Amino acid sequence: MENKVLYSAVQPSGNLTIGNYAGAIRNWVALQNGYDCFFAMADMHAITVKQEPALLRRRTLELVSLYLACGIDPEKCTLYVQSQVPQHAELTWVLNSIAYVGEMERMTQFKDKSRKHADNINMGLMDYPVLMAADILLYQTDLVPVGADQKQHLEIARDLASRFNNRYGETFRVPEPYIMKEGAKICSLQEPDKKMSKSDENPNASVFLSDDRDTIIRKFKRAVTDSGNEICASEEKKGVTNLLTIYATFKGCTVSEAEKEFEGKGYGDFKLAVGEVVADALAPIQAEQQRLLADKGYVSSVLKAGQERAFKAARKTLSKVYRKVGFYQGD
Repeated sequence: MENKVLYSAVQPSGNLTIGNYAGAIRNWVALQNGYDCFFAMADMHAITVKQEPALLRRRTLELVSLYLACGIDPEKCTLYVQSQVPQHAELTWVLNSIAYVGEMERMTQFKDKSRKHADNINMGLMDYPVLMAADILLYQTDLVPVGADQKQHLEIARDLASRFNNRYGETFRVPEPYIMKEGAKICSLQEPDKKMSKSDENPNASVFLSDDRDTIIRKFKRAVTDSGNEICASEEKKGVTNLLTIYATFKGCTVSEAEKEFEGKGYGDFKLAVGEVVADALAPIQAEQQRLLADKGYVSSVLKAGQERAFKAARKTLSKVYRKVGFYQGD
């Protein structure tokens, strides 16, 4: 029996946070053993906002190296760069013919990014969900890991798959969301009622996987706590609860065990301990990432092998699509 196909793509347009690691990458390392996983560097999505070309290329290699350093195994999954598989753009054009302008204008991310980048409201920004649908549908994806902010995009992918199937006959699998069974929600260190974000404008709000030890500890020392001095998880103590969650996630214990460990201790010692456990956990990943970045030949070979596998799978789907819509493909 074949494994189900699981697809995920991340933009190489900013540093990933410990939230991205705890909520996504670490889970993918486990998922690659039971699913046929496709992990893409979504550089085509990235250029919907202005990018520095040299920086985008560098960050693409950094992200691939980070995945490998975290334990993503290129022998078990397909790791590739989106722009190196032209079928992504080709399928997007076909799906554009059944996507409606009103659907795209209603997308929350389009509205948000249009406000943030008012000087660059481009067609790519509006068409972003159609490209994302093409990403997913090309590989006959069964499951897509999604957070709350991506559910709307997956719904568009499902709608377009169903619409195409109804019009042209059964072609695409209609993907389902993959909800992580467990995965702590890591919040901002400065606004603990919001999710930690790689695009947060406050430099002390997010801990990045690229932060050095001193920076990590400094950010945790500045983390928002709460009134009172009791170290316990509760709805009223969001700052402390967030720090306990982070500590438990990186120490490999439960929040209850973390609470017991810090019973009777002050916030200063507590925040230092959280910073140290995170820095200790990230140190071997950072060292391995630097080793991989120095071995560009190996990273390139991983991406070439991934591109070939992705290309083969994508071409199979696209040929079927072209046949269904009536494109002449030769005898």
